[in-house]
Amino acid sequence: IKKCWLQEDPGNIIRNTVRQLALDNGISFHDVKEHVGMMRQLMIRTNREGKALVIVTFHVDEQEVIQAFMQQVKAALPQIISLYYCINPKVNDFIRDLPMYLYHGEPQIEEHLRHVRFKIGPKSFFQTNTTQAERLYDIIVDFANLQGTENVYDLYTGIGSIALYIAQNARQVVGIEEIEAAIDDAKVNAELNDIHNCVFYAGDVKNILTDDFARLHGKPDLLITDPPRAGMHASVVNMLLKLAAPRMVYVSCNPAT
Repeated sequence: IKKCWLQEDPGNIIRNTVRQLALDNGISFHDVKEHVGMMRQLMIRTNREGKALVIVTFHVDEQEVIQAFMQQVKAALPQIISLYYCINPKVNDFIRDLPMYLYHGEPQIEEHLRHVRFKIGPKSFFQTNTTQAERLYDIIVDFANLQGTENVYDLYTGIGSIALYIAQNARQVVGIEEIEAAIDDAKVNAELNDIHNCVFYAGDVKNILTDDFARLHGKPDLLITDPPRAGMHASVVNMLLKLAAPRMVYVSCNPAT
């Protein structure tokens, strides 16, 4: 594929250049059936300024090959301001459970959604379509109908993108997210935006959202949930029934769940 129409440049330039460098250096590509080959994945995140965070995933930890290749990528693509690599010898392609090695540049890339700025790391979940994310979050604000006095729970908060977006309209926002690195980013982003009414917790929602948690933070006037495709665990659903928030906004990437 020479041109992807779903992602603006520099995504196409980066992808084609990295592929060509691998071909020029005789580096093999990963075969998912045979589970062999060196070059495995390329993840590109571009911001509105055309800067990029890139993760090159290798199947085998051959440092001599990796270091030489990463140097060529760095030299050929100055628009990459955050360049990582990781090693994935596993059968599955999930990389968020793997160490990320910053080869060059900043540890995070910066993006903004209207009034909120975000620093996004290599393991952070952030909506891939920034313009549509703003539309989505505006709909959440509209559905939430906040008056500034509410206690809000934001489940599966990621890097706190929804929590921070609505914080100016609420008394308090409490966010829960399983990936610890994302919660670290959420706290950084709260500080970056001078937002002081958000509290973030790292851990599985089904383990964090308990009766004791509700007693500590108070019952929610609004509950926002944005779970992964698998949906919410049954124990989370039962807890939501017990909390009985008068208003709930459910963001879903898989309506079947």
